[in-house]
Amino acid sequence: MNAEDKNYDLHSHSTASDGELTPAELVKHAAEKGVQVLALTDHDVTDGLSEARAAADACGIELINGVEISVTWNKKLVHIVGLKVDPQNAALQAGLVELRHTRDGRSLKIAERLAKMGVEGALAGAQAYANGKILSRTHFAQFLLAQGYVKTMQGAFDKYIGEGKKGYAAGEWTSLADAVSWINGAGGVAVIAHPARYQLSATKLRELCGEFKELGGVGIEVVSGKSDPLEVRNMGEYAQRFELAASMGSDFHGPSQAWLQMGRLPPLPKACRPVWQCWS
Repeated sequence: MNAEDKNYDLHSHSTASDGELTPAELVKHAAEKGVQVLALTDHDVTDGLSEARAAADACGIELINGVEISVTWNKKLVHIVGLKVDPQNAALQAGLVELRHTRDGRSLKIAERLAKMGVEGALAGAQAYANGKILSRTHFAQFLLAQGYVKTMQGAFDKYIGEGKKGYAAGEWTSLADAVSWINGAGGVAVIAHPARYQLSATKLRELCGEFKELGGVGIEVVSGKSDPLEVRNMGEYAQRFELAASMGSDFHGPSQAWLQMGRLPPLPKACRPVWQCWS
């Protein structure tokens, strides 16, 4: 089978960060959904890759070593995915350790702000849902849902911990330059994750793409999660304008998020250069 004909999903999460499935379960689920090339891109950690690779070998699908790095750019949180990274790279791992420290500090602030809103025990409650080194807002959302403060996971973000809400706390993440440098230094390919989600103006998105390209970034997610046809077309135009390779990924976190499913991604625009051509 040609590389172009395979079913790719180059953005997914396991319990090593804030996903619902273990790395092995995630790989099995992807295979059942028809995915043939899967990247495990947990937030700021690569701990799930060895388990995922063993499962991928058993399932007969190709696993891409990945990671999703948290970045502060223009006072806003953006995510940069690293594909084909060497998880043993010392500089990458040192950077990820620092990011996890930042996450721990942010979690304390979130718990403190939730307490002021009348939500007690949020830190311990969120930690009960974390199976790896990462404590994220998703875990706080799971706690809020289980305790009856909200009726849905999204409701937790809408009411308590989404950006701009009283329970939200921003983190001072790494720089765009450092994220791209770590990925490139680890032999990987740097990709801007879900660019439409940041709600940047056209001017700011052009600025992000231009700076990213100058720093050595390679790709942009043209198809991400629940991308609609207009979004895919627009992101494809950014890819072409800035000569960035086009990536695609579900950003799958688990079965409870029915709007982010594996194996159902639309194709990349034909005018775009697929990111897998960068390593094939």
